[in-house]
Amino acid sequence: MVEPSLRSSRLAIAAGLAAAIAVGGGGFLLGRSTVPRPEPAATLPPPAPAPTAEAPVPTDDILRRSDLIALGAAAADAATSARDLPAQAAAVAGKRFELDIPFGCDGPAPETSELPMRWRYDAAAGALRVHVAPVSWAPTEWWATPPAAVEALEGFWIERPWSSSETCPARAEPPAAPAEADAPSPPVDGETLGIAQLITPDTPRQMQRSGKAYEAVVRMAGEAVAINRGLRLRLSGRIGRFPDGQPVRCRDGGGPHQRPICLIAVSLDEVAFQNPADDALLATWQPTADTPAGDRLRE
Repeated sequence: MVEPSLRSSRLAIAAGLAAAIAVGGGGFLLGRSTVPRPEPAATLPPPAPAPTAEAPVPTDDILRRSDLIALGAAAADAATSARDLPAQAAAVAGKRFELDIPFGCDGPAPETSELPMRWRYDAAAGALRVHVAPVSWAPTEWWATPPAAVEALEGFWIERPWSSSETCPARAEPPAAPAEADAPSPPVDGETLGIAQLITPDTPRQMQRSGKAYEAVVRMAGEAVAINRGLRLRLSGRIGRFPDGQPVRCRDGGGPHQRPICLIAVSLDEVAFQNPADDALLATWQPTADTPAGDRLRE
């Protein structure tokens, strides 16, 4: 028997490895070819955009008391800081507004009262008598050299400009103070914010009050008037512009420690008296028709 040589042994081992590799590879290829291939994922078409409703016609935002107070505060801040009115605040020119000013919150005024905004109930006549006088400002109060286009300014103060409430303030008993306590300092805020119509040479004369008050006599039962709630002066119209194009003009309030006094330029469409007890309108005026609405009587 012939002993295998070292060389022949190596050749035999190599041949065996080659045969094993060939058999394994063939089996792998055969198995791969027999395994079912996965179906390609179906590609879904993109969803069709949902139908959109037609965009609504844009409408002007109606500014309320809180908005006008915020506008006045922005103008006062800008005036104090010697800055321009922020663009967002200046952009309100032309927008509609509705402003409620409560008055007569302390109850009916005496018959001899000279308050510019007052009311009283005439029990003998069964009638509510209301008197509201607008404020007139001289142009020299607001300009060192008034523009020729402004002959006068007429409007109303917004009382309690620190409050957005459209009703009379709640009455509260003053807190008891020790005898040695100092008296409280007077409030620094008072008549610091108002709305004003600019009277120009082109302003129709019937739109000028020239100091003439809005007055009405309304036939109604006495119990229909809530003495502790006063009445409301309701004003509506659009924000206007002063000759410099700005909707607000401020002047010094009496020193660096006092709030500036500011006026908001407006164009009034309607002036009305309202009873807060039932929200009924008592009398209305339009700029071109100085007659209360309905069958209500004027003094």
